[in-house]
Amino acid sequence: MNAWFITAIDTDAGKTFVTEGLLRAFARAGYRSLGFKPVASGCELTGQGLRNEDALRLMSAASVKIAYEQVNPWAFEPAIAPHIAAEKAGKSIHLEQIVNNVRENSIKSDIVLVEGVGGWQVPLNADQTIADLAQQLAYPVILVVNMRLGCINHALLTVQSISQSDVELAGWVANTGLNEQPMNCLQENIETLQQRIKAPLLATLSTLKMSEPVYSETFTLLAKQLLL
Repeated sequence: MNAWFITAIDTDAGKTFVTEGLLRAFARAGYRSLGFKPVASGCELTGQGLRNEDALRLMSAASVKIAYEQVNPWAFEPAIAPHIAAEKAGKSIHLEQIVNNVRENSIKSDIVLVEGVGGWQVPLNADQTIADLAQQLAYPVILVVNMRLGCINHALLTVQSISQSDVELAGWVANTGLNEQPMNCLQENIETLQQRIKAPLLATLSTLKMSEPVYSETFTLLAKQLLL
């Protein structure tokens, strides 16, 4: 089994876009792919219970089908920090339950992708963060960097924190398409990060501007690169 943990320098950076694209690419290549969004806030109350749009996208993209509650076991309605959402719901997020759930379901798959929530140091409970979850899973990390003003500082601090967590940074992805107008000096900023991050730049993506053929080709190449 091959597995990766998808994180980002902050929220709304494109984690789901990358995770979904990779799941579809691996599925097209014939692999049994499975995605998890263990913790999600900002969920919608439905007849089936709380549902998160990102988790549903991962379920749709994965070739292995499991119950929603296994993909997203910790779901909260308000779009606030997950540890606060859990406290307001009278719950506490338990990392060991997340890890056990991922491992138990992963035996059905060739490829497993676990998407975090927010950034690398987002608290999950009183004592633990996304970094602790990634450390317990011990999967290589893919970092999504949303290319906008301030991203260099945020990216380098996140890379430093990942290194201190003693997990492998498999590489990073530059997401250039979060704004209608491209970042000033975009290429220079990407090159600056390439010079300072030892892990490879895996892909440069545009969430807003990728047509379906380009989307498929880009993620096919990214999936192959991860398996090398």
